[in-house]
Amino acid sequence: SIPEYTTEEEREDNRLWRTVVIGEQEQRIDMKVIEPYKKVISHGGYYGDGLNAIIVFAACFLPDSSRTDYNYVMENLFLYVISTLELMVAEDYMIVYLNGATPRRRMPGLGWLKKCYQMIDRRLRKNLKSFIIVHPSWFIRTILAVTRPFISSKFSSKIQYVNTLAELREMIPMEYVHIPDSI
Repeated sequence: SIPEYTTEEEREDNRLWRTVVIGEQEQRIDMKVIEPYKKVISHGGYYGDGLNAIIVFAACFLPDSSRTDYNYVMENLFLYVISTLELMVAEDYMIVYLNGATPRRRMPGLGWLKKCYQMIDRRLRKNLKSFIIVHPSWFIRTILAVTRPFISSKFSSKIQYVNTLAELREMIPMEYVHIPDSI
């Protein structure tokens, strides 16, 4: 279980805290607990004209769901991903979701993904131009097929499946996209 702290114990603890504002609400992120997982989101350069960012989300860097503090880690990682996304995106952007080499126990739950989407502010939702899923598993395809009636048609139209890295190279510039060795 996660130890409960008094205010004094929390100050003495050597955790690194980052305070962010998400949806007009101040949140604290335990940066120490998510340190091994920060590679889950990275900037992959730009596409097209202007500041159209490529955001890379590598699921292989997510924590294993067998961790005893999994929910705590995912809650903090969720806040980190949302706040980092807000810092990386100036205008239109795309998300490249690298699904390859990700065992089922590291896959984010549907609730976590839904919460991420709902917490993204309107500007970011509107400016998302494409959500590319690389190496989609049958599980991902099934989840998206089942949830399609509950997802906005605008968002559904932005989802693209890409089966190979060669196919991804034909779609976007890969110069700054970091592909983990395991993929």
